[in-house]
Amino acid sequence: MRPKINYTEAELAQGCKKGKPVFQRALYQRYHRLMFGVCLRYTDSRDDAQDILQEGFIKVFRHISKFRGDGSLEGWIRRIMVHTSIEHYRKKSRYFMVDIQEAHTHELDADAISNLSHEEILTLVRDLPAGYRTVFSLYVIDGYTHQDIADMLGISVGTSKSQLSRAKRLLQQQLSDLHSQAANF
Repeated sequence: MRPKINYTEAELAQGCKKGKPVFQRALYQRYHRLMFGVCLRYTDSRDDAQDILQEGFIKVFRHISKFRGDGSLEGWIRRIMVHTSIEHYRKKSRYFMVDIQEAHTHELDADAISNLSHEEILTLVRDLPAGYRTVFSLYVIDGYTHQDIADMLGISVGTSKSQLSRAKRLLQQQLSDLHSQAANF
């Protein structure tokens, strides 16, 4: 079979379900950059993100038969990458979170954020401590609830809320520092 340039998600899924390397290669080529970004949000190392990406794609190909096509293939792959990132994080890290039942909400300054590029925002998030970054990414970027996060990480809902609050506070401080530096130029 001659390689086709743009397969549909359905064609990719069906070809991968049949174990055809041309479809596996096409799926990887279409999604690897996007999914690398997902993996990178959960680690502070490009090497670790690459390892997570590879492990995640192995899971994608191993479990592609479970993809029913109810949602997008991209969304299904993204969920696998997030869960693989969390597994990697849990294996690699020590217990990082202190259980605090009450977390104060800190809202990020929308004006300060709107002046930053996408890459600058991701850099600020990557610079957060591992626990803060993980909860922030799961809650703010990937849309999980505090209960989902608590279940995934084996922590309490209060700890999840606390880590998010602390992440927002630290990001707010980083934004304030950036604003001060820009004002001094």
